[in-house]
Amino acid sequence: MIIDADYVDKVAFNLIVNFERMLGRRIPQADIARWIDCIALDGGIRAGEHETQVVLLHSAKKSQMDNFNPCRFEELSGKAFKDNLGEFLLNAYPVEDIVSCEQQFCDTLQLVCSQKDVKRVIVIPDSEQEYIYNKVRATLKDVDDEKHITLLAMQPMPHWNFRQEILGYSLLAALGISSEEINSKS
Repeated sequence: MIIDADYVDKVAFNLIVNFERMLGRRIPQADIARWIDCIALDGGIRAGEHETQVVLLHSAKKSQMDNFNPCRFEELSGKAFKDNLGEFLLNAYPVEDIVSCEQQFCDTLQLVCSQKDVKRVIVIPDSEQEYIYNKVRATLKDVDDEKHITLLAMQPMPHWNFRQEILGYSLLAALGISSEEINSKS
């Protein structure tokens, strides 16, 4: 999993603000382990003994995600958790000023996709920035068809050789918001 942590944190904030108003209740921070499980399922990972690397790329100026628990990058990096989907190994990497966030994201994506042992890649870029999305899409263009790639975005995007899922669904689950609760307020 390669995740633009700053982007995901911003999306979580927007969901919290909007759904607090809509549902008339306080929305807690997203449970990061539950969210990772949800995006793993979206990416095709099923129950079993798997090892999944979770790479959180973030601005060097940020020390934490404001809308997730746990949230501090220092506390998350080098940690792991295990459940019915296997073991998830978390690492957070700051993007330093010597390279742009999108370039670091694409370089990491290219490196991960080039590894023979990697079977699945779950990608969450800042897809709201068209130039970033286009760079990610170009990076994925020549990836081996044997790799199962899933990109999560807030809305369907034009693509080539990868699956797409809607990012908001996994975040709503991690925020404790059910479809039943949403439907009851409609």
